This record gives sequence, structure tokens and C-alpha cells, in this order.
Amino acid sequence: MRTILHSDLNNFYASVECAYDPSLKDKPMAVCGDPEARHGIVLAKNMPAKRLGIVTGEVIWQAKQKCPNLVVLPPNYPRYLRFSRLMRAIYADYTHQIEPFGMDEAWLDVTGAGLSGEVLADRLRMRAREELGLTLSVGVSFNKIFAKLGSDMKKPDATTVITPDNFRRRVWPLPAGDLLYVGPATRRRLAGRNLRTIGDIARCAPQDLRAMLGKTGEMLWCFANGRDNTPVMAADESPEVKSVGNSTTTPRDIADEQDAHMVLMVLSESVAERLRAQALRGRVVCLSVRDCQLRCFTVQRRLDHATALASEICACALELLRARYHWERPLRSLGVSVSALQSRDDDEQLCMFPDAGRERRYELENAMGDIRRRFGHFAIQRACLIGCAEIGAINPRDDHQIHPVGWKNA
Repeated sequence: MRTILHSDLNNFYASVECAYDPSLKDKPMAVCGDPEARHGIVLAKNMPAKRLGIVTGEVIWQAKQKCPNLVVLPPNYPRYLRFSRLMRAIYADYTHQIEPFGMDEAWLDVTGAGLSGEVLADRLRMRAREELGLTLSVGVSFNKIFAKLGSDMKKPDATTVITPDNFRRRVWPLPAGDLLYVGPATRRRLAGRNLRTIGDIARCAPQDLRAMLGKTGEMLWCFANGRDNTPVMAADESPEVKSVGNSTTTPRDIADEQDAHMVLMVLSESVAERLRAQALRGRVVCLSVRDCQLRCFTVQRRLDHATALASEICACALELLRARYHWERPLRSLGVSVSALQSRDDDEQLCMFPDAGRERRYELENAMGDIRRRFGHFAIQRACLIGCAEIGAINPRDDHQIHPVGWKNA
């Protein structure tokens, strides 16, 4: 039987700031996004702030209503990445099978390490405290899903063991939303069938869940019953890339199609550059939209041919926006992603009347990418962005951290 750990650094951003400045440990403190850039939400908080009811994701003014003397710090991503690497170096002393799940979480396969999973988990917690000044919650189980559940069950600085003998007692009473990949929409659909706990999912007929949720339903049934056999990837492996995307909260509300087109072009350029850097092209373009009242939707379209051209990605995203959105309210954020990926060198059905200018557009966008790599992102820009300094200043590739999300068994 496997022994899998899921390690979760508690209140990671805030804990790192407290490690740098111990005077913050006893003060309510939160790491928050930039309100001037309209990212003014709580990203992480320390324990004194948590005890006052401050929660991750709420806007700064709400947090300060609960705690007027809240210390607010901007995020320092290079600092957090450094601590993340230091923690992974500690993991590497015990196993080479380390699969990151964001900066602050990771799965470890310690099967055959010579010590029990619980002993190793306690050892990791001790080293995180003594060497990094951070606390760690660790779930120990026989699969990745239950290990992740275990690390969430008791915080901070705790080890939770879930075994084949106790998982029905410990896991099944938990809310369905605690199961990995059960998001708000899936939770509502499950609740509509009176499936409210993980045990309800486990006891449901798998064919009924598949009829309700497709392959995801069957996957959740396997997860709830402890039948996850997904391996923990080795440290030198990379997860299969299934989509490439970028989104941004715009510096001001987007009130018309012209502004939306500029934002979509900026995002499409970032997505296209990343696709070409990985020698990939994609067939499905997805647009995500959030308006000023935080109502959101996503819509996608399959292209006739795979692409890594910003101009084609942007044109498709703009068509999706025109078809779906009627400008009842201004927009607050937009996102573009490309999926159904394939290698740039894969065979593709040739068109009887090929677009002679397409290869030239690839040459042009590759040249733009070379200029940006040498002289910086803003060394060259599309003409459509010149008239708007606010939108032209958006640099989604460099300004937004892209963290690995691990795997998804689809």
C-alpha cells in the first residue's frame, strides 16, 4: 500500500512576512493585492487576523471594518518563491517524488522510505518550524485525494492520518465541497440531488453520477471511495499541459467593445507567446468574463485549425464576446485561454486553398517575441494599444504569477 503525504504551508504569504519581521506575529496582518490596480483583496492573513474573522478573498475595506488596525502588506512573490524552493529542498531529503500544487502545497510519495508516514510528517513539520520559521499541516493517506483532505482537516501545524480502516468515519461526513474538484457549480448540482456529503457521493450509484456530471461524476465517485491511484510525479517530471491562459482585472471598467478588443489583444499575445515557447498550438479558444457586479461566465469555440497566433486567438475571443455579451454592465475582468493542445510539429489536414499570409503572421509574431525577450515587453506594441496608456501598460505574462496546479484526472 502506498504512503502519500500532502503538505500545506499554513497562511503561506503571511507566514513568510512574519518570518522576515517577527514583530508582525502578534499583530493582525494581511497580505493584500493592490487596490489601485483593483486587486484589493486579502490574499493571506496571519492567525491574529484570522481570529478577528478576516477571511481570504474579502476586499480590504471589509477586512478593515472588522479590524481597523489591520497591518496591510503588498505581496512579495520573489520572497514567497524562495521559501517555496527551500521547503521543496527539505522534501527532497525524503523522496524524489514531489508534485507541487501551487507554491505552498505539494504531494509526496514516501512509500518505502523506512519510516511511517506519520513520523515523516511530524519530521517535516519540525524542520519547517526550525529551519524556515513556518508551520505546516500534513495529511497522510494511501492516495492523493485523502492526503489533501487530511491536510485541510486540522490547521495549523498538525498531522492528520486517513487510512483504509478509518476513511469512512473521518471522510464521509465531510461536506461534498471539501472533495478536490467539487467547485461551487458542481456542489449546487449535487445538492439538487440531495448529495451533500462525501459519503453521499460514495454511496450513490456511479452510473447516476456519470449521467449527472459526465466523466467528472464517475471520477468523484472513485475519489469518495478511496479509489484514486493517480501517481505522485517525480520532481523532474512536468504535468501535461492541457491549456494555456491569462486573465486580468482591468485598471478601469471596460465599457465598450473597443476597450475590450484592446484587453483581449494583450491577453491573446501573452497566451500565444507561451504557446509558441512550448512548441504548442491549440484548437479551442475559451473566453471568461466578469462584470462590475462580479457576475461571470465562460464560453468557448473550436477552431477549424490549431493556432498559436495572437491575431487568430483575439479574433475568436472577440467574436465570442460579441455573441454572448450585450453591455448591460461594464466589465471588470477578462480572460483568454487555449486548449485542445497539440505539438507544433503534429500532422494537420492541409487546406485546399491555404492562407498564404498565415506563415508570414507567424514570422511577424515570432519577431515581436524576440524583440520583447531582448529589450523588454514594452519595446514593441500593437498600434491599437497606443491610444490607451492604462490598457497598454498591462503585461499579463510578467505581472501575473503563474503557479503550477498539479494534475487533474479527467
